[in-house]
Amino acid sequence: MNPENALRRRLLLSGAAGLIAATALPGTAHARTTDAVEPDIDSTALWGARPPQGTIRTLRYRPSKIIVHHTVSANTTDFSRAQAHRHAHWVQDLHMDKNGWADTGYHFLVSRGGWITEGRHGSLPALAGGTTFPLGTHTSGQNDYSIGIANEGAYHDGAVPTTAQWEVLVTLCAYTCSRYGIPSTQIYGHKDYGDTLCPGVYHDMLPRLRQEVEAARTA
Repeated sequence: MNPENALRRRLLLSGAAGLIAATALPGTAHARTTDAVEPDIDSTALWGARPPQGTIRTLRYRPSKIIVHHTVSANTTDFSRAQAHRHAHWVQDLHMDKNGWADTGYHFLVSRGGWITEGRHGSLPALAGGTTFPLGTHTSGQNDYSIGIANEGAYHDGAVPTTAQWEVLVTLCAYTCSRYGIPSTQIYGHKDYGDTLCPGVYHDMLPRLRQEVEAARTA
């Protein structure tokens, strides 16, 4: 399946008149009455995540920003849902077994095929509620204030995101901003807060991301 076909499967885009709840086909997203499209997100239970090693603290307030990352995994041409789940396992294993963290550090991951997976346990129900979020481990000094969204692939050496990955990232960011009341201007890259190449070309694309997220919120 190419990225564009994956995108069409993952999103139910409404008309300009507003967002209207609709009956969705299996594997497609559905919209709720809000100012941004609600994308499908595969939960930790759905992709078979390992249980956390220890307690994950829930912060009883809203985050104030989004921080974008890349995972420095292979720039795969497998755009399937199964690959998105394999990638989620790969990230969780890396963070738990190599980094010694309790769980995946990011709240959400976006695959190159346009599939979204919940990263840190509890991120998806917290996003739906819009008033709390799990404390992540994705950006030193910023975890108390931010949602971490990571993109499958390595983008620091000339690679660019697929159409599906980019457009689904826009939709996820718009929905996250909407649920938490985060201004579209408050979307940053990992390298804004540390000596890192992450998120590669995504950092150069942040002005465009902020603009498209704002447009998606008000479409």
